[in-house]
Amino acid sequence: MPQAHERQSVVAEARKWLLTPYRHAADIRGVGVDCGMFIVRVFVDLGLTPPFDPRPYAPDWMIHRNEEKYLEFFNRRCRRVQEPRPGDIVLFRYGRSYSHGGIVSEADPLAIIHAYHDAGCVVEERLSQNPALTDPRRKLAWFSIWPQPEF
Repeated sequence: MPQAHERQSVVAEARKWLLTPYRHAADIRGVGVDCGMFIVRVFVDLGLTPPFDPRPYAPDWMIHRNEEKYLEFFNRRCRRVQEPRPGDIVLFRYGRSYSHGGIVSEADPLAIIHAYHDAGCVVEERLSQNPALTDPRRKLAWFSIWPQPEF
């Protein structure tokens, strides 16, 4: 399947999860999901990544530890990118480490789909409209499962 079609499939699959309640470590569409399992389910269910399960993990692990579990997880499976495109992944640093993530749904203006604790569910929003995520002190990292851009 061409990369452009795969990227569209990722965004379409992510949108199917909209309004799914936020539930720590859950992964059932319409019932409950957290930000990590949301990303896992979208990519694994589409067959773009081999099945894996990062659980168990504590809901507040990022507050008490410096280790970059979430970041390392993506470093092993993806490549970092500077210019995110639809279907790519964004990670946000919360607490002491990267511990929140979402899927890019639009590049310009930049929008993401994520299981967001503060919203209580999976939402799609322009990144510029969320002050908690755009705080200049918050670090972001962008990742792609695709080896290189296809033009």
